[in-house]
Amino acid sequence: MGEMSNFQLGVIGALFLSVASSVSIVICNKALMSNLGFPFATTLTSWHLMVTFCTLHAAQRLNLFVSKSIDLKTVMLFGILNGVSIGFLNLSLGFNSIGFYQMTKLAIIPFTVLLETLFLKKQFSTKIKFSLFLLLVGVGIASITDLQLNFVGTILSLLAIITTCVGQILTNTIQKKLNVSSTQLLYQSAPFQAAILFVSGPVVDQMLTKQNVFAYKYSPVVLAFIILSCLIAVSVNFSTFLVIGKTSPVTYQVLGHLKTCLVLGFGYTLLHDPFTGRNIIGILVAIFGMGLYSYFCTEENKKKQLPSDLPLASQVKDKDSLPLLAAKNVGNQTDENHEAKKLSKDSVI
Repeated sequence: MGEMSNFQLGVIGALFLSVASSVSIVICNKALMSNLGFPFATTLTSWHLMVTFCTLHAAQRLNLFVSKSIDLKTVMLFGILNGVSIGFLNLSLGFNSIGFYQMTKLAIIPFTVLLETLFLKKQFSTKIKFSLFLLLVGVGIASITDLQLNFVGTILSLLAIITTCVGQILTNTIQKKLNVSSTQLLYQSAPFQAAILFVSGPVVDQMLTKQNVFAYKYSPVVLAFIILSCLIAVSVNFSTFLVIGKTSPVTYQVLGHLKTCLVLGFGYTLLHDPFTGRNIIGILVAIFGMGLYSYFCTEENKKKQLPSDLPLASQVKDKDSLPLLAAKNVGNQTDENHEAKKLSKDSVI
């Protein structure tokens, strides 16, 4: 019973850290991109991952955690997928309207449910599906303002959905299958994620902004906000792996839409962005859906724990019996960059 209480406290702590760090980095990146005119989101993400790796490396040298070796091929593929996914997400935002990009983000939950059902044989109850449906409807009402379609943007969005879903499923599966912690997996994969983004980031950013990151004039204020953004990103990246490892990719996506609602509220209360009755209704519906999802998950977990006379080893075996797909994860704080970019492009996220 004590172990279960400690696990629940760990989950709550991970969720709180994820929300707090994500909202903080949205505020920071909003100031950096909108107010200070630094539009290079993909390159900034590569710097985030470099600082994350350096921070974890220092922590490992100080014996704050123990590094665990992971198959090099798995880690490399994992990092490449992460970089490609971030590139697709940024390109999707650049080639699509804000509304269609929001539809792309909303499609991640049902696609994740589909993949986990088909390949991991995971079952989702009708109640869970209904609560997720309410959540998606609410976020859609609150955030989608237009749906302008184009062929290139649609293809990029599909690729972003696929790579994001596979990456987040693998973040959860690799941690459980290989028995590695979120810190160990992030430490091993961050250099590969950072490397591919460091190479591709300036190219992607130039395609989207028509500006060269190396020709940008960096003022002391811009440098200070970049450093602050990178430091916050350490917490964002760590909490992403932690939440997905302790819960599930679907729960992580639900949490992501809670952040969207919080950012909408932040934009209205602090930045005085336009706010309509539609936004309020959408947020209330989304929060109701999140509440139902949390309640139904808790009830189902209690039912699963009823036959507590089963040996612990048997429970662990069942928990870790998911097949390991092949390969890697998508870094999350790119979504926070997107939120900041959208705040600067449009009043409604």
